[in-house]
Amino acid sequence: MSRLGSSGRRARGLVALTVTAASTLAAVAAVAGPAAATGPLEPAAAADRPNLGDACTSADLGTRHPYLKTAEVSPTITHFKGWYVTEGTTGSHEVTTSTETTITVSVGLEGKVEGEFAVELLTSAGASLGLNVKAEYSSTSTESDKVTWNFNQPGYYGVYKGTKKVTGTYGSLNCNRAQQDDGSWALQWIEGSGSGSFTTYTTLEEGAVRCQDDVPADSVMARAQNLLDCGSAAAEAEHLAGAVAPTAEQLRERGMQRAALTADASAEQSEATGPSTQAALDCQTTVYKIAVPGQPLSWGAPVLATDGVRLRPSTIFSAHLDHWRLCNVTETNGVLEATLWNWGNGGCATIAAPNSADERAILQTASCTEDDLQRFFIYRDVPGSSMVGVQNKYTGSMMGHDRYADGEFIRQYSSGRQNGTGTYSLIED
Repeated sequence: MSRLGSSGRRARGLVALTVTAASTLAAVAAVAGPAAATGPLEPAAAADRPNLGDACTSADLGTRHPYLKTAEVSPTITHFKGWYVTEGTTGSHEVTTSTETTITVSVGLEGKVEGEFAVELLTSAGASLGLNVKAEYSSTSTESDKVTWNFNQPGYYGVYKGTKKVTGTYGSLNCNRAQQDDGSWALQWIEGSGSGSFTTYTTLEEGAVRCQDDVPADSVMARAQNLLDCGSAAAEAEHLAGAVAPTAEQLRERGMQRAALTADASAEQSEATGPSTQAALDCQTTVYKIAVPGQPLSWGAPVLATDGVRLRPSTIFSAHLDHWRLCNVTETNGVLEATLWNWGNGGCATIAAPNSADERAILQTASCTEDDLQRFFIYRDVPGSSMVGVQNKYTGSMMGHDRYADGEFIRQYSSGRQNGTGTYSLIED
Protein backbone atom coordinates (compact mmCIF):
# COMPACT_ATOMS: atom_id res chain seq x y z
CA MET A 1 0.00 0.00 0.00
CA SER A 2 3.03 2.31 0.17
CA ARG A 3 2.64 3.11 -3.51
CA LEU A 4 -0.80 4.46 -2.88
CA GLY A 5 0.15 7.00 -0.21
CA SER A 6 -1.53 10.40 -0.16
CA SER A 7 0.36 13.20 -1.88
CA GLY A 8 -0.62 15.84 0.67
CA ARG A 9 -2.68 16.77 3.68
CA ARG A 10 -6.40 17.23 3.40
CA ALA A 11 -7.41 20.75 4.27
CA ARG A 12 -9.83 20.91 7.13
CA GLY A 13 -12.40 23.54 7.83
CA LEU A 14 -15.81 23.99 9.27
CA VAL A 15 -18.32 25.43 6.87
CA ALA A 16 -21.91 26.50 7.24
CA LEU A 17 -24.98 26.40 5.08
CA THR A 18 -27.54 29.00 4.23
CA VAL A 19 -30.81 27.37 3.28
CA THR A 20 -33.16 29.48 1.17
CA ALA A 21 -36.86 29.01 1.74
CA ALA A 22 -39.45 30.61 -0.54
CA SER A 23 -42.26 29.69 1.83
CA THR A 24 -42.83 31.68 4.98
CA LEU A 25 -44.46 28.58 6.38
CA ALA A 26 -41.08 26.83 6.63
CA ALA A 27 -38.69 28.39 9.13
CA VAL A 28 -35.07 27.51 8.51
CA ALA A 29 -32.24 29.12 10.44
CA ALA A 30 -29.56 30.64 8.21
CA VAL A 31 -26.05 30.33 9.60
CA ALA A 32 -23.34 32.68 8.40
CA GLY A 33 -20.12 31.10 7.17
CA PRO A 34 -17.06 31.67 4.98
CA ALA A 35 -17.76 33.46 1.69
CA ALA A 36 -18.90 31.21 -1.15
CA ALA A 37 -18.80 28.17 1.14
CA THR A 38 -21.56 25.75 1.96
CA GLY A 39 -21.72 22.82 4.33
CA PRO A 40 -24.09 20.30 5.85
CA LEU A 41 -27.34 21.26 7.48
CA GLU A 42 -27.96 18.60 10.09
CA PRO A 43 -31.52 18.22 11.39
CA ALA A 44 -32.00 17.99 15.11
CA ALA A 45 -33.69 14.60 14.69
CA ALA A 46 -30.58 13.16 13.05
CA ALA A 47 -28.04 13.55 15.84
CA ASP A 48 -26.84 9.99 15.24
CA ARG A 49 -25.79 10.76 11.67
CA PRO A 50 -22.17 11.77 11.08
CA ASN A 51 -21.06 15.31 10.33
CA LEU A 52 -18.27 16.47 8.06
CA GLY A 53 -14.98 15.99 9.93
CA ASP A 54 -16.31 13.50 12.49
CA ALA A 55 -14.23 10.40 13.23
CA CYS A 56 -15.12 7.13 11.51
CA THR A 57 -13.81 3.56 11.61
CA SER A 58 -12.52 1.09 9.03
CA ALA A 59 -15.96 -0.55 8.98
CA ASP A 60 -17.30 2.75 7.59
CA LEU A 61 -14.99 2.72 4.56
CA GLY A 62 -17.65 0.97 2.51
CA THR A 63 -20.52 3.22 3.61
CA ARG A 64 -21.75 6.73 2.93
CA HIS A 65 -24.39 9.17 4.18
CA PRO A 66 -26.10 12.17 2.57
CA TYR A 67 -25.91 15.72 3.81
CA LEU A 68 -27.92 18.74 2.71
CA LYS A 69 -26.17 21.59 0.94
CA THR A 70 -29.20 23.71 0.04
CA ALA A 71 -32.96 23.43 0.34
CA GLU A 72 -35.77 25.60 -0.97
CA VAL A 73 -39.52 25.45 -0.35
CA SER A 74 -42.02 26.96 -2.79
CA PRO A 75 -45.83 26.81 -2.84
CA THR A 76 -46.93 25.14 -6.08
CA ILE A 77 -50.33 24.61 -7.69
CA THR A 78 -50.63 21.13 -9.14
CA HIS A 79 -54.32 21.17 -10.20
CA PHE A 80 -56.54 24.15 -10.98
CA LYS A 81 -59.88 25.15 -12.48
CA GLY A 82 -61.55 28.54 -12.76
CA TRP A 83 -65.13 28.16 -11.50
CA TYR A 84 -67.99 30.68 -11.60
CA VAL A 85 -70.80 30.47 -9.06
CA THR A 86 -73.96 32.45 -9.78
CA GLU A 87 -76.98 33.23 -7.63
CA GLY A 88 -78.94 30.03 -7.22
CA THR A 89 -75.93 27.75 -7.89
CA THR A 90 -74.25 28.01 -4.50
CA GLY A 91 -73.73 24.88 -2.44
CA SER A 92 -71.56 21.81 -2.89
CA HIS A 93 -69.95 21.18 -6.27
CA GLU A 94 -67.57 18.48 -7.44
CA VAL A 95 -65.04 20.20 -9.70
CA THR A 96 -62.72 18.29 -12.04
CA THR A 97 -59.52 20.33 -12.21
CA SER A 98 -56.81 20.47 -14.86
CA THR A 99 -53.17 19.58 -14.21
CA GLU A 100 -51.03 22.71 -13.90
CA THR A 101 -47.71 21.32 -12.67
CA THR A 102 -46.48 17.77 -12.12
CA ILE A 103 -44.04 17.23 -9.26
CA THR A 104 -42.20 13.93 -9.14
CA VAL A 105 -40.10 12.84 -6.19
CA SER A 106 -36.56 12.25 -7.42
CA VAL A 107 -32.99 12.04 -6.17
CA GLY A 108 -29.96 12.42 -8.45
CA LEU A 109 -29.62 11.93 -12.18
CA GLU A 110 -31.66 8.77 -12.47
CA GLY A 111 -34.71 10.28 -10.84
CA LYS A 112 -35.55 7.09 -8.99
CA VAL A 113 -36.00 6.91 -5.24
CA GLU A 114 -34.52 3.55 -4.41
CA GLY A 115 -32.31 2.50 -1.54
CA GLU A 116 -31.39 3.80 1.88
CA PHE A 117 -29.38 6.82 0.69
CA ALA A 118 -32.33 8.51 -1.07
CA VAL A 119 -34.73 7.80 1.79
CA GLU A 120 -32.26 9.13 4.36
CA LEU A 121 -31.70 12.26 2.27
CA LEU A 122 -35.39 13.08 1.84
CA THR A 123 -36.16 12.32 5.49
CA SER A 124 -33.29 14.59 6.51
CA ALA A 125 -34.53 17.38 4.23
CA GLY A 126 -38.01 17.21 5.70
CA ALA A 127 -36.73 17.21 9.27
CA SER A 128 -34.44 20.18 8.58
CA LEU A 129 -37.31 22.22 7.17
CA GLY A 130 -39.89 21.08 9.71
CA LEU A 131 -42.05 19.54 6.98
CA ASN A 132 -43.56 16.13 6.41
CA VAL A 133 -42.34 15.34 2.89
CA LYS A 134 -42.64 12.34 0.59
CA ALA A 135 -39.68 10.02 1.17
CA GLU A 136 -40.57 7.50 -1.53
CA TYR A 137 -41.20 7.63 -5.25
CA SER A 138 -44.50 9.38 -5.99
CA SER A 139 -45.92 11.99 -8.34
CA THR A 140 -48.67 14.57 -8.04
CA SER A 141 -50.02 13.29 -11.37
CA THR A 142 -51.27 10.20 -9.52
CA GLU A 143 -53.38 12.32 -7.17
CA SER A 144 -57.12 12.67 -7.84
CA ASP A 145 -58.03 15.73 -9.90
CA LYS A 146 -61.47 16.13 -8.30
CA VAL A 147 -62.22 18.71 -5.60
CA THR A 148 -65.54 18.78 -3.73
CA TRP A 149 -66.20 22.21 -2.21
CA ASN A 150 -69.11 24.02 -0.61
CA PHE A 151 -69.53 27.43 -2.29
CA ASN A 152 -71.65 29.59 0.01
CA GLN A 153 -71.37 32.83 -1.99
CA PRO A 154 -71.61 33.67 -5.68
CA GLY A 155 -68.37 34.71 -7.35
CA TYR A 156 -65.37 33.83 -9.48
CA TYR A 157 -63.33 31.09 -7.78
CA GLY A 158 -60.08 29.31 -8.34
CA VAL A 159 -60.53 25.67 -7.31
CA TYR A 160 -57.15 24.14 -6.65
CA LYS A 161 -54.92 21.46 -5.29
CA GLY A 162 -51.41 22.42 -4.31
CA THR A 163 -48.42 21.56 -2.20
CA LYS A 164 -45.10 22.83 -0.92
CA LYS A 165 -42.46 21.76 -3.41
CA VAL A 166 -39.08 21.07 -1.81
CA THR A 167 -35.94 21.15 -3.94
CA GLY A 168 -32.27 21.28 -3.09
CA THR A 169 -28.79 19.90 -3.49
CA TYR A 170 -26.91 17.30 -1.50
CA GLY A 171 -23.46 15.87 -1.01
CA SER A 172 -22.04 12.56 0.09
CA LEU A 173 -20.18 11.85 3.33
CA ASN A 174 -17.58 9.11 2.96
CA CYS A 175 -15.02 7.71 5.37
CA ASN A 176 -11.38 8.20 4.33
CA ARG A 177 -7.90 8.76 5.74
CA ALA A 178 -6.95 12.34 6.61
CA GLN A 179 -3.60 13.66 7.81
CA GLN A 180 -3.77 15.57 11.06
CA ASP A 181 -1.93 18.75 12.04
CA ASP A 182 0.69 16.75 13.95
CA GLY A 183 1.44 14.57 10.89
CA SER A 184 -0.48 11.53 12.14
CA TRP A 185 -3.32 9.92 10.21
CA ALA A 186 -6.91 9.28 11.23
CA LEU A 187 -10.16 8.20 9.62
CA GLN A 188 -12.82 10.85 9.32
CA TRP A 189 -15.94 11.68 7.33
CA ILE A 190 -15.06 13.73 4.26
CA GLU A 191 -17.06 15.08 1.32
CA GLY A 192 -16.85 12.24 -1.14
CA SER A 193 -18.32 11.62 -4.56
CA GLY A 194 -22.05 11.61 -5.14
CA SER A 195 -23.51 15.11 -5.14
CA GLY A 196 -26.72 15.98 -6.91
CA SER A 197 -30.16 17.51 -6.62
CA PHE A 198 -33.46 16.29 -5.23
CA THR A 199 -37.17 17.10 -5.43
CA THR A 200 -40.01 16.16 -3.12
CA TYR A 201 -43.26 17.65 -1.84
CA THR A 202 -45.63 17.75 1.10
CA THR A 203 -49.17 16.37 1.28
CA LEU A 204 -51.51 18.03 -1.23
CA GLU A 205 -54.01 20.55 0.09
CA GLU A 206 -57.16 21.64 -1.75
CA GLY A 207 -59.53 24.56 -1.61
CA ALA A 208 -61.21 27.42 -3.44
CA VAL A 209 -60.24 31.10 -3.44
CA ARG A 210 -61.70 34.34 -4.87
CA CYS A 211 -59.87 37.46 -6.04
CA GLN A 212 -61.26 39.52 -3.15
CA ASP A 213 -60.21 37.03 -0.47
CA ASP A 214 -57.42 38.10 1.89
CA VAL A 215 -54.93 35.21 1.93
CA PRO A 216 -51.48 34.69 3.52
CA ALA A 217 -48.60 35.75 1.30
CA ASP A 218 -46.36 32.99 -0.09
CA SER A 219 -49.03 30.38 0.57
CA VAL A 220 -50.49 27.73 -1.71
CA MET A 221 -53.78 29.65 -1.60
CA ALA A 222 -52.03 32.87 -2.70
CA ARG A 223 -50.46 31.00 -5.60
CA ALA A 224 -53.92 29.78 -6.64
CA GLN A 225 -55.30 33.31 -6.40
CA ASN A 226 -52.53 34.49 -8.73
CA LEU A 227 -53.68 31.98 -11.34
CA LEU A 228 -57.11 33.63 -11.30
CA ASP A 229 -55.41 36.56 -13.10
CA CYS A 230 -57.36 39.00 -10.95
CA GLY A 231 -57.90 42.38 -12.63
CA SER A 232 -57.93 40.97 -16.14
CA ALA A 233 -60.94 41.41 -18.38
CA ALA A 234 -61.54 37.65 -18.31
CA ALA A 235 -61.66 37.60 -14.52
CA GLU A 236 -64.08 40.51 -14.29
CA ALA A 237 -66.44 39.37 -17.05
CA GLU A 238 -69.78 37.75 -16.34
CA HIS A 239 -69.84 33.98 -16.83
CA LEU A 240 -72.35 31.21 -16.86
CA ALA A 241 -72.19 28.99 -13.80
CA GLY A 242 -69.49 26.32 -13.93
CA ALA A 243 -66.06 26.01 -15.51
CA VAL A 244 -64.25 29.05 -16.88
CA ALA A 245 -61.66 28.93 -19.69
CA PRO A 246 -57.99 28.98 -18.61
CA THR A 247 -56.57 32.42 -17.88
CA ALA A 248 -53.47 33.84 -19.55
CA GLU A 249 -51.50 33.20 -16.36
CA GLN A 250 -52.51 29.53 -16.37
CA LEU A 251 -51.51 29.16 -20.02
CA ARG A 252 -48.11 30.72 -19.28
CA GLU A 253 -47.62 28.33 -16.35
CA ARG A 254 -48.49 25.31 -18.49
CA GLY A 255 -46.14 26.46 -21.25
CA MET A 256 -43.27 26.78 -18.77
CA GLN A 257 -44.06 23.33 -17.36
CA ARG A 258 -44.03 21.71 -20.82
CA ALA A 259 -40.72 23.41 -21.64
CA ALA A 260 -39.18 22.15 -18.41
CA LEU A 261 -40.35 18.59 -19.06
CA THR A 262 -38.94 18.70 -22.60
CA ALA A 263 -35.59 19.96 -21.29
CA ASP A 264 -35.49 17.20 -18.67
CA ALA A 265 -36.23 14.55 -21.30
CA SER A 266 -33.46 15.88 -23.53
CA ALA A 267 -31.00 15.81 -20.64
CA GLU A 268 -31.95 12.22 -19.79
CA GLN A 269 -31.49 11.18 -23.42
CA SER A 270 -28.05 12.82 -23.44
CA GLU A 271 -27.09 10.96 -20.27
CA ALA A 272 -28.30 7.66 -21.76
CA THR A 273 -26.00 7.90 -24.78
CA GLY A 274 -22.29 7.46 -24.41
CA PRO A 275 -19.10 6.25 -26.05
CA SER A 276 -18.72 2.57 -26.83
CA THR A 277 -15.22 2.45 -28.29
CA GLN A 278 -12.45 0.45 -26.62
CA ALA A 279 -10.31 2.67 -24.43
CA ALA A 280 -6.55 2.53 -24.09
CA LEU A 281 -5.69 2.20 -20.39
CA ASP A 282 -2.62 3.36 -18.50
CA CYS A 283 -2.42 0.63 -15.86
CA GLN A 284 -0.09 0.35 -12.89
CA THR A 285 2.16 -2.71 -12.89
CA THR A 286 1.12 -3.74 -9.38
CA VAL A 287 -1.46 -6.53 -9.27
CA TYR A 288 -4.00 -6.60 -6.43
CA LYS A 289 -6.52 -8.89 -4.86
CA ILE A 290 -9.66 -7.22 -3.52
CA ALA A 291 -10.32 -9.48 -0.57
CA VAL A 292 -12.60 -9.79 2.42
CA PRO A 293 -10.42 -8.81 5.41
CA GLY A 294 -9.10 -11.86 7.24
CA GLN A 295 -11.01 -14.28 4.99
CA PRO A 296 -9.99 -16.41 1.97
CA LEU A 297 -12.57 -15.07 -0.50
CA SER A 298 -11.69 -12.33 -3.01
CA TRP A 299 -13.39 -10.56 -5.90
CA GLY A 300 -13.33 -12.94 -8.85
CA ALA A 301 -14.24 -11.75 -12.33
CA PRO A 302 -16.69 -13.80 -14.40
CA VAL A 303 -15.66 -16.16 -17.18
CA LEU A 304 -18.96 -15.56 -18.99
CA ALA A 305 -19.83 -11.97 -19.90
CA THR A 306 -23.37 -12.41 -18.64
CA ASP A 307 -22.19 -13.31 -15.13
CA GLY A 308 -21.06 -10.93 -12.41
CA VAL A 309 -18.11 -10.42 -10.10
CA ARG A 310 -18.34 -12.90 -7.22
CA LEU A 311 -16.55 -13.78 -4.02
CA ARG A 312 -14.23 -16.68 -4.83
CA PRO A 313 -11.34 -18.48 -3.14
CA SER A 314 -7.97 -17.93 -4.79
CA THR A 315 -6.47 -21.17 -6.13
CA ILE A 316 -3.97 -22.23 -8.78
CA PHE A 317 -6.98 -22.61 -11.08
CA SER A 318 -8.17 -19.03 -10.66
CA ALA A 319 -6.50 -18.06 -13.96
CA HIS A 320 -5.88 -14.53 -12.66
CA LEU A 321 -9.62 -13.83 -12.47
CA ASP A 322 -8.97 -12.72 -8.88
CA HIS A 323 -6.27 -10.25 -9.94
CA TRP A 324 -6.94 -6.57 -10.64
CA ARG A 325 -4.86 -3.62 -11.82
CA LEU A 326 -5.61 0.06 -11.15
CA CYS A 327 -5.66 2.03 -14.40
CA ASN A 328 -5.83 5.74 -15.31
CA VAL A 329 -5.30 6.51 -11.62
CA THR A 330 -5.83 10.02 -10.27
CA GLU A 331 -5.95 11.28 -6.69
CA THR A 332 -7.96 14.18 -5.29
CA ASN A 333 -7.90 15.15 -1.61
CA GLY A 334 -6.53 11.74 -0.68
CA VAL A 335 -9.17 9.76 -2.59
CA LEU A 336 -8.07 7.55 -5.49
CA GLU A 337 -10.07 7.33 -8.71
CA ALA A 338 -9.29 4.38 -10.95
CA THR A 339 -10.54 1.92 -13.53
CA LEU A 340 -10.39 -1.67 -12.24
CA TRP A 341 -8.94 -3.89 -14.99
CA ASN A 342 -9.13 -7.66 -14.56
CA TRP A 343 -6.03 -9.62 -15.55
CA GLY A 344 -7.97 -12.85 -16.13
CA ASN A 345 -10.58 -11.74 -18.66
CA GLY A 346 -9.21 -8.38 -19.82
CA GLY A 347 -12.43 -6.56 -18.91
CA CYS A 348 -13.11 -3.60 -16.65
CA ALA A 349 -15.39 -3.64 -13.62
CA THR A 350 -18.67 -1.84 -14.28
CA ILE A 351 -22.31 -1.52 -13.39
CA ALA A 352 -24.38 -2.29 -16.50
CA ALA A 353 -26.06 0.88 -17.81
CA PRO A 354 -29.61 -0.56 -17.86
CA ASN A 355 -29.26 -1.43 -14.15
CA SER A 356 -27.30 1.60 -13.00
CA ALA A 357 -30.19 3.07 -10.98
CA ASP A 358 -31.03 -0.22 -9.29
CA GLU A 359 -30.26 -0.89 -5.65
CA ARG A 360 -28.21 -4.12 -5.38
CA ALA A 361 -27.29 -4.13 -9.08
CA ILE A 362 -24.54 -6.68 -9.74
CA LEU A 363 -20.95 -5.63 -10.45
CA GLN A 364 -19.85 -7.00 -13.83
CA THR A 365 -16.92 -6.74 -16.22
CA ALA A 366 -17.15 -5.42 -19.78
CA SER A 367 -14.97 -4.09 -22.59
CA CYS A 368 -13.04 -1.11 -21.24
CA THR A 369 -14.39 2.30 -22.30
CA GLU A 370 -14.06 5.88 -21.12
CA ASP A 371 -17.25 5.64 -19.07
CA ASP A 372 -17.97 6.80 -15.51
CA LEU A 373 -19.77 3.51 -14.88
CA GLN A 374 -16.29 1.95 -15.09
CA ARG A 375 -14.64 4.46 -12.78
CA PHE A 376 -14.39 3.86 -9.04
CA PHE A 377 -13.34 5.89 -6.01
CA ILE A 378 -11.21 4.07 -3.45
CA TYR A 379 -11.45 5.27 0.16
CA ARG A 380 -8.49 4.09 2.26
CA ASP A 381 -7.67 3.32 5.84
CA VAL A 382 -4.69 4.97 7.55
CA PRO A 383 -1.22 4.11 6.13
CA GLY A 384 -0.14 0.62 7.08
CA SER A 385 -3.62 -0.82 6.62
CA SER A 386 -4.86 -2.33 3.35
CA MET A 387 -8.56 -1.84 4.04
CA VAL A 388 -10.60 0.16 1.52
CA GLY A 389 -14.13 1.06 0.47
CA VAL A 390 -15.04 1.13 -3.24
CA GLN A 391 -17.60 3.51 -4.78
CA ASN A 392 -18.86 3.72 -8.35
CA LYS A 393 -18.32 7.19 -9.79
CA TYR A 394 -21.52 7.38 -11.86
CA THR A 395 -24.04 5.85 -9.48
CA GLY A 396 -22.41 7.01 -6.23
CA SER A 397 -23.18 3.61 -4.71
CA MET A 398 -20.75 1.59 -2.63
CA MET A 399 -19.69 -1.95 -3.43
CA GLY A 400 -20.51 -4.74 -0.99
CA HIS A 401 -22.03 -8.19 -0.60
CA ASP A 402 -25.11 -9.59 1.14
CA ARG A 403 -23.34 -12.41 2.95
CA TYR A 404 -19.94 -14.08 3.16
CA ALA A 405 -20.20 -17.15 0.90
CA ASP A 406 -18.41 -18.68 -2.06
CA GLY A 407 -20.13 -17.44 -5.23
CA GLU A 408 -21.83 -14.45 -3.61
CA PHE A 409 -22.23 -11.50 -6.00
CA ILE A 410 -20.57 -8.14 -5.42
CA ARG A 411 -23.37 -5.56 -5.64
CA GLN A 412 -23.92 -1.83 -5.33
CA TYR A 413 -25.70 -0.33 -2.32
CA SER A 414 -26.66 3.34 -2.26
CA SER A 415 -25.57 3.75 1.38
CA GLY A 416 -23.13 0.87 1.43
CA ARG A 417 -23.30 -2.06 3.80
CA GLN A 418 -23.70 -0.70 7.31
CA ASN A 419 -22.56 -4.00 8.86
CA GLY A 420 -19.04 -3.61 7.46
CA THR A 421 -19.41 -6.05 4.55
CA GLY A 422 -18.47 -3.26 2.15
CA THR A 423 -14.95 -2.92 3.55
CA TYR A 424 -12.32 -4.88 1.61
CA SER A 425 -8.56 -5.33 1.62
CA LEU A 426 -6.58 -4.11 -1.39
CA ILE A 427 -3.63 -6.51 -1.23
CA GLU A 428 -0.57 -6.48 -3.47
CA ASP A 429 -0.13 -9.97 -4.89
